[in-house]
Amino acid sequence: MTKGKIIKGIGGFYYVDTDNEIYECKARGNFRKQKITPLVGDNVEISINDKSENTIDTIYPRKNELVRPPLANLDRLFIVASLVDPKINTTIIDNLIAIAEFKKIEPVIVITKTDLDNSADEYKTIYEKAGFKVVICNNTTGDGANEILSLLNGKCSAFTGNTGVGKSTLLNNIFPNLDLKTDETSKKLGRGKHTTRHCELFKIDNGYIADTPGFSSLEFKQCEKILKDDLPYCFREFEKYIGQCKFSTCSHTNDKGCAIIEAVNDGKISKSRHESYVSMYNEVKNIKEWELK
Repeated sequence: MTKGKIIKGIGGFYYVDTDNEIYECKARGNFRKQKITPLVGDNVEISINDKSENTIDTIYPRKNELVRPPLANLDRLFIVASLVDPKINTTIIDNLIAIAEFKKIEPVIVITKTDLDNSADEYKTIYEKAGFKVVICNNTTGDGANEILSLLNGKCSAFTGNTGVGKSTLLNNIFPNLDLKTDETSKKLGRGKHTTRHCELFKIDNGYIADTPGFSSLEFKQCEKILKDDLPYCFREFEKYIGQCKFSTCSHTNDKGCAIIEAVNDGKISKSRHESYVSMYNEVKNIKEWELK
């Protein structure tokens, strides 16, 4: 038995990265009976067979999984936002942060195009105040690339952000051999935004990048929903105020005696973060748990 990680799955074949090499494998039939589908990112045990197909025999428990892209065991999500063209949108950033928090993935905020606008510190303050790592990158000079590289070490990471925010340029600054084009087509990976998308891990140093060069913010948001009762816990700066509201049924949107709203008014929680929470709450307030199954 050999341990490894699934880095790609196509047409029922799974490619497992072990310490020595990559093996093409089929999943044993008992997974289908248990309604378990192997996912890219799964940590597995495989049997290597000389005269027959290699097989995936064991899938270890997942710490998280995503619907789209279908991916398991992600450690970090780099949320890339540009100051201009397209203009930074804190609601989108906050949606993605909340989903990452819900899935137990550590979010990292990356702000790009700082050579075209000088407001980066304003947004850095908002997210550092909320308890998140923020990296300011200048893709023209390459500033910030080494800091990103250090955060990738030993982790399975993914990059997300709207088209045009500079994901590909950023990754080229970190890994020039990727040869990612500005339209997000990679010669090395052999696919672009108009080709068939299969989820894949690209090995870098002691870690992996998932689905390089990234997946869209909209795609991520549409496939992952958080119920209203779970939502407050996906805003980490809310947590110490939860349970301190006047009413136990407080929605933290516009309720009287709400400790979170009071913290917003006192400047302890950023107004834009609370506005994003209210927007997300109104989107999901009528969704029942059974509707997500």
